[in-house]
Amino acid sequence: MKIQLLVSAVDKDAAALIGQMNIRTDAVIVNQCDRYDYEEIENHGHKVQVFSMSERGVGLSRNTALLHASGDICVFSDEDIVLKEDYEALIQSTYEELPDADMILVNVQVAPARRTYWNEDVHKISRRNYGRYPAYSITAKRDALLKANVHYSLLFGGGARYSNGEDSLFLRDCLKAGLKIYSHTICIGEETERESTWFSGYHEKFFKDRGVLYHYLYGKLALPLAFRFLWVHRDEMCREVPLRQAYSWMKAGVREAKA
Repeated sequence: MKIQLLVSAVDKDAAALIGQMNIRTDAVIVNQCDRYDYEEIENHGHKVQVFSMSERGVGLSRNTALLHASGDICVFSDEDIVLKEDYEALIQSTYEELPDADMILVNVQVAPARRTYWNEDVHKISRRNYGRYPAYSITAKRDALLKANVHYSLLFGGGARYSNGEDSLFLRDCLKAGLKIYSHTICIGEETERESTWFSGYHEKFFKDRGVLYHYLYGKLALPLAFRFLWVHRDEMCREVPLRQAYSWMKAGVREAKA
């Protein structure tokens, strides 16, 4: 069972990044920078392929990494993740434990303010509970992804037109394609704190972008679920912007997506 890391990075020195992330397996790094280039780096007996490209967009970079992947298990990751020494063995053990799994969502330690999930048990992922998981939690059988013909949206995420949501869309598409997805309690690494590449506050663009995302995720249920989202998070998101205004912006985003 060959584990391969798929890393999305922006303007990084690849050799330095390998050490910073503690990469101990084969890997594909897609480096969004100001040039086009390709190099292979030998690392602890493993091959790291580095594709440099000037185009921007996290969805594009993840699709590019997946296009060049060759491992049995693909592990999506970001430049700010520091992996545990035994992450390869941990991931292998989960697929041995769950042989019918096409994808397994694992833990990565992040700052409490940025945490959207933490797996405390092993359970199956469904349309009711897929929306909290970031890309760096996703591991998947490469053949299952190819057969399902799934890919990351180019509309959402850092460097794209709309700010975030590409991970939720990806997992939704995997579920629609019939892939079996599980969560697992293993923790494979820790995020290094840094400034967000997409979040700059709860302002008009944030809420409009969220409205666009809800249209693509929920269709006819976008508006009621948008209101539910705002009501649940009103103490955090509506301290400076009234809930009525935030909802109006989300509705505008839904209308924009329909146009």
